[in-house]
Amino acid sequence: MSSFPTTTLLATTYNRPKALRALLLSVARQTVRPDEIVIADDGSTDETRQLIDRMRPLLAPVPIRHVWHPDTGFRLSEIRNKAIAQSTGEYIIQIDGDIVLERHFMADHLELTEPGWFVCGSRILLSEEQTRHLEESTEATPPRLWRCRIGCWPNGLRSRIGRGYLAKRYAKGKIKPLRGCNMAFWKTDLQAVNGYNEELTNWGAEDLEIGYRLLRFGVRKKMLKMGGVEYHLYHPQAARDALAQHKEIIRQMSENGQVRCKEGIEKHL
Repeated sequence: MSSFPTTTLLATTYNRPKALRALLLSVARQTVRPDEIVIADDGSTDETRQLIDRMRPLLAPVPIRHVWHPDTGFRLSEIRNKAIAQSTGEYIIQIDGDIVLERHFMADHLELTEPGWFVCGSRILLSEEQTRHLEESTEATPPRLWRCRIGCWPNGLRSRIGRGYLAKRYAKGKIKPLRGCNMAFWKTDLQAVNGYNEELTNWGAEDLEIGYRLLRFGVRKKMLKMGGVEYHLYHPQAARDALAQHKEIIRQMSENGQVRCKEGIEKHL
């Protein structure tokens, strides 16, 4: 019998079915599969639903739950909350829908599960050419590490000894770095802080904001280094028009010692 908690792999997506297909192909290759896959869809067209339905047989018996809401603009925090509310796993590993996973990704994350801690990993950024190849490939196999950007090479290394040593030492006492495309939480901890803050309605800092509140609640942070390897498909940089506003919300929340956000997951439970 597995000693791991029941696990949800949660991936956000918006109108990138080719990227989502590459992700699901990489999930099928995992040495340890999640108990369920939840797609948090921020209003994609029906092409995404059709892609998910075509991929279900490949992932069976792991169920794929497609959580969708209408497109009313960028609502990442809201759709994540809706997806978390519908998830059944005790532990949620959160990624983006434009990620390709190295085959030990799930196993490496589960190795670090510990009550009272959340986990943040890293990513390898891919070029436009590498992204096109993966999106069109029948297998979506990631490129060799030496073909990736030199600055990303450390994020592609794997070592069990290294993971264990760095987990509680790397960036100790610091909130950053945090990557919403590679994080993991206990569902009960997310519910305790009321999930993601839906007052953040544009791109940026939603992962930082929830990280602050989790730490204030008493949940500590581990860094997943030398494992949990993922490859981030290329896309143009998102508009950062609201980033200053979001950081101001975080500053006010920090000054007030706030743990639970006002607009969060509880209304979706």
